[in-house]
Amino acid sequence: MEQKGILLESGTNELEIVEFEVGNNKFGINVIKVKEIIQPLPVTFIPHAHPHIEGIVQLRGEVLPVVDMLKVLGIPNASYSDQQKYIVAEFNKQKVVFHVDNVTQIHRISWNQIEKPSDMYQGSSNQVIGVIKIGESMILLLDFEKIMVDINPDSGISMDSVKKLGKRERSEKRIIVAEDSPLLRKLLNDTLTEAGYVNLEFFENGKEAFEYLEHLLETNDDITKHVQLVVTDIEMPQMDGHHLTKRIKTHSELQKLPVIIFSSLITDDLRHKGERVGADDQISKPEIGDLILKIDELIL
Repeated sequence: MEQKGILLESGTNELEIVEFEVGNNKFGINVIKVKEIIQPLPVTFIPHAHPHIEGIVQLRGEVLPVVDMLKVLGIPNASYSDQQKYIVAEFNKQKVVFHVDNVTQIHRISWNQIEKPSDMYQGSSNQVIGVIKIGESMILLLDFEKIMVDINPDSGISMDSVKKLGKRERSEKRIIVAEDSPLLRKLLNDTLTEAGYVNLEFFENGKEAFEYLEHLLETNDDITKHVQLVVTDIEMPQMDGHHLTKRIKTHSELQKLPVIIFSSLITDDLRHKGERVGADDQISKPEIGDLILKIDELIL
């Protein structure tokens, strides 16, 4: 699948999603994560693999795991349709294949069209991070990072990499974190606290984080006395991390704040997007050790 011309400008708060179906339900994945969409390939079974892993396939010399999305989504007594497809994706420095019923179309939308899930039906184990209403239908945006961490916990943020940094002094430096995934908010809270950064303020999306910073400005002349650094994900409902960074770096007062983009979408091909909006650094999940060292460099 060609990715030319996708999101020509950085920080526009827009994205393109690939709509796909599993068990007559509509779901979405960010185009940036998708390398290609192919017909199913012969799968080699792996004994004692995680129940959500069908097996492995060979694609252009690479051996990739195949994730059974029927099992991930808990759709019982179902089989794949005749239009079934493989979505080959890459994020968090790993490649993986998602087995789905069909891939239907691509939508270009704004992040502010994506509603965050209600707490009533979200739950801590839910993989849905956003709801997109298009016409009469609803598309659920899935937390693919959580899906992969559930399968392989070692692929997520690890406390071990923080402990390797050695004993650290407690720091009162205040850090604002914008991250939509409940799982990653908890992991970031635990690991940053372990690293000595205990004055943390978390927001579920860029819009809430930016409004909070603006609110602080109403009663304070110098924002840097109250906040020392911003860490942001890229993919978030309402306002994404690129747009948040652009809003901060083009604001006469807020531009003093260092901003680190911490995302599964940091690749050589996409790094230019963060540079264009003025990010002070960009670090790929799950490299929490690198994130902490960069925070040390910028504010200690």
